[in-house]
Amino acid sequence: MSDVKITHVETILLSRMHEPERQWMTSTFRTIKAEAAIVVIRTDAGVIGIGEACAYGVPGKISDMVRRVSPLLVGRDPRDPSNALHPNGQSWAYDCAVSGIDCALWDIRGKLAGKSVAQLLSPNPINKVQLYASGGCSYDWRERPEQLIEEAKSYMAEGYEVFKFRVGTHWAWDGVTVDRMLGLIQELSQEVKGRMELAIDGNQRLTEEIALALGKGLDRIGGFRWFEEPIPQKDVEGYARLNAALNVPVTGGEQYTTIEQFIPYMERQAYSIIQQDAGICGITAAMSIAQFGMQYGVPTIPHNWHNGVMTMANAHLVAALPNPILVELCRIQGPMQWEMVKETPIIQGGWLELPDKPGLGVELAEDALERFPFVEGNYYVSVDR
Repeated sequence: MSDVKITHVETILLSRMHEPERQWMTSTFRTIKAEAAIVVIRTDAGVIGIGEACAYGVPGKISDMVRRVSPLLVGRDPRDPSNALHPNGQSWAYDCAVSGIDCALWDIRGKLAGKSVAQLLSPNPINKVQLYASGGCSYDWRERPEQLIEEAKSYMAEGYEVFKFRVGTHWAWDGVTVDRMLGLIQELSQEVKGRMELAIDGNQRLTEEIALALGKGLDRIGGFRWFEEPIPQKDVEGYARLNAALNVPVTGGEQYTTIEQFIPYMERQAYSIIQQDAGICGITAAMSIAQFGMQYGVPTIPHNWHNGVMTMANAHLVAALPNPILVELCRIQGPMQWEMVKETPIIQGGWLELPDKPGLGVELAEDALERFPFVEGNYYVSVDR
C-alpha cells in the first residue's frame, strides 16, 4: 500500500475506581484507581494504530503533550522512520506521550505490512512469551503480612514460575527491620521452593546499607532471580557496589528512556538486567536500549505495570530479542487491564501467546470509553499512621 498519510492523533483516557478490596498499598500510598492513556493514530487508509503510554506520566499531561506534537505527524507517512519522535530523558510527560505515539506507529506499520510488530523487529521472533506475576503490594506489615504468601501461592497455582513482590508498607510505621523482612521472605521461599522463583522490588526505598544487608540475606536464602531498584535510581556508584557485592542480580532502569542514560550503568557494571519499558520509552528506543545492553552482556526484562495494550508492546519487544526471557504482568490492575481491548490474548500457564494478527494484535474495545470513563484526580492517596 502506497501513499498512506496520518490524518489524526488523539489520546483516549480511561480509568476504573478500585473496589475497597482491590485497592493496594505500598510504602505510604494507597492506590484507588486504575488508569490508562491510549494514543490513537488514524490514517487516510482507514488503518488505525493504538499505543499505551505509561499513565504514571500523568494522563492529562500526556494527552496535552500528544495534542501539542500531533501537528508534527499529521500528513506524514506512518511508515517513514524520519517522522519518529524520540524520548529525551528530560520530560517525563513528553517521554510517555512519545512512547504511546511510537507504539501506535508500530501497530500501524504492522497492519500495513500484514505482519506482527515482533516480525517487523526480528526475522525469527518467538510466538509466545513467558510472563512473571508482578504484585506483592497488598500485604500490610501491621495487619496480615502473611497475605504475601497467600498471593504467591495463588499465582503458582495458575502456572506462573516467577513472582515479584515489593517490600510492603512503610517500615517505620511498624518497626520493620531487615531481619523481619528476611523472616517473611524465608517463609515465602519455603512455601514455593522448587516450584516458583522469586524477585523483589525495592522501589528505590532502601539505603545502600540496608539494601546490602537485605541482598546478602537473599543470597543466603537462594532462589531469587533479581533484586530490583533497591536504592535511588541515580546512585550509579551505589548500584555498582551492590551488584559487585551480591550474587542476586541487581536490576533497574524502568524510568530511563535513552541509551545515554544507561551508559554509566553499563560501564560501571551497575545493572545485571535492564528493565526499560515500551510504555515509557517506546518500542523503538526499547529495542535500541536492549541491543546496547547486549554489547555488555546485560539482558532485558522489561518493566510493564499497566494494561493490556502496553503488555502487548513489551511482549512483541521480548519476542523479537535474540535472548527472550520474561515479560512483567501486573496482577493487581483490575478488570480494565484486559477488558479495554476487544479480545484478550491467550494467557495460559504463565505464557502469553502473541495473536496471529498484524501489528500489536489487539484493538481497543468499542465501548471502552463508555465502560471506563476517565475520573479526574490522582490514582493514589497518601496514608499516614
